[in-house]
Amino acid sequence: MQAMPVQVAPVTMNPVPQSDSYVSTIKSRRSASIQPQVAGNITRILVKSGDAVRAGQVLMTIDPLQQMGSLAQAQGTESQKSAVYDFNKVEVERQRKLYAEGITSKDALDSAEQAFANSRGDYNSSVGSTQAQKAQLAYYQIRAPFAGIVGDIPVHVGDFVQSIPGSSTPPLTTVDEITELEAYIYIPAERATQVRMGMPVEIVGDDGKVLVTSKVDFISPQVDNGLQSVLVKASIPHTAQTLRNLQLVKARIVWSTSPTPTVPVLAVTRIGGQTFVYVAREDGKGGYICKQTPIMLGDTLGNNYPVLSGLAAGDKVIISGIQFLADGVPVKPLN
Repeated sequence: MQAMPVQVAPVTMNPVPQSDSYVSTIKSRRSASIQPQVAGNITRILVKSGDAVRAGQVLMTIDPLQQMGSLAQAQGTESQKSAVYDFNKVEVERQRKLYAEGITSKDALDSAEQAFANSRGDYNSSVGSTQAQKAQLAYYQIRAPFAGIVGDIPVHVGDFVQSIPGSSTPPLTTVDEITELEAYIYIPAERATQVRMGMPVEIVGDDGKVLVTSKVDFISPQVDNGLQSVLVKASIPHTAQTLRNLQLVKARIVWSTSPTPTVPVLAVTRIGGQTFVYVAREDGKGGYICKQTPIMLGDTLGNNYPVLSGLAAGDKVIISGIQFLADGVPVKPLN
């Protein structure tokens, strides 16, 4: 049989990370559930889900008319107390002068000073009440506590909302900061002693591609009783715009790196669930034949597979015409 021309690639030793993958949750370091601090009907919703907002930006407003009435009443009371205070201030000064000239009695002066002190206390109390009403009025504008992304908005214009301490009512919306993210990774307790600060962490997408590389920057000193695992955190760089708060991803922790045989992805074929490569071996007559060789592979590294067993460095694996090959067929390596 005429030898079939094929392209071959030598099995080479390359640094391959020894790693394990775990389901991880991406969490924002700053995430706020926006709850109402006052009661009333929503009059405006100024943002929509997914909007980027700045710190202090108004998200929605609650009808403030009742509170504005309370503020107007407090301001009226303050004006009344101010007038009494101003009058008593003038009166006490007048009584002091009259007492100094011997025209009025000490009792009249004491009465004037007492009235002045009382009116001053009433006025200061009224000023405090007005300021409190003004501060309360600010709660009728729902603002973003920091810059971030607006989440779901389950309420509508006209809905009545109120603050109920201790209740589990849904929030008006949420704001998540996406520039300060962390990967929460739960490592089995039996591997906890092997985790070290600074260990490489790779966030992997559904297609197996590495989305983000990071390092372990937190190791919990406690074991989670329910999961029997240890929480490990890794910071997500600001450039990782594809990740979102509470997103589930696969996190790969690299325990160590060691030289391992690797083969091109193109050389690998699967038959009945078993992984094979075709290796060009000398036939003892000056030619080559292909040998179907079962192998065990690790996770892909770019365009290569690490070989856990079945091959050795220097073996020539065939990377072209694989669909036309069979065990023992004569081949002619072209390189």
